[in-house]
Amino acid sequence: MLSIILSGHGGFASGLEQAMKQILGEQPQIIAIDFPESSSTARLTEQFKAAIGQLDEREGLVFLTDLLGGTPFRVASTLALEKPDREVITGINLQLLLEMVLEREGLNGSEFRRIALECGHRGLTSLVDEMARHRATEASEEGI
Repeated sequence: MLSIILSGHGGFASGLEQAMKQILGEQPQIIAIDFPESSSTARLTEQFKAAIGQLDEREGLVFLTDLLGGTPFRVASTLALEKPDREVITGINLQLLLEMVLEREGLNGSEFRRIALECGHRGLTSLVDEMARHRATEASEEGI
């Protein structure tokens, strides 16, 4: 099973982890690391390295971060480049986390990345678009 490190600014990571646990229950091989304003890049790097030491990387490791170019993303990227079975995915949200936690069994890092990106694109929508999609589905089911 792929291991996951969640990270983001403020309490983003722990908030996602808490919501995930509320919906799915406790999940193995996932560690959340917040990056509060009082932290530093060096401290975050130490926390990531400590988390990596606690996780089983035999099937790979995925870093899920909040913002492209932010400190959690940059630190994760630096660590991901140290080993071939590490991936970094940024711009995550709760829907993506939930789907990917449930789908990660048997996936390698690159498969996880591909599916996560599809999930992220599918998950970003609006009420108007969903209502239009629903009407189109109803119309096609009626044979129009």
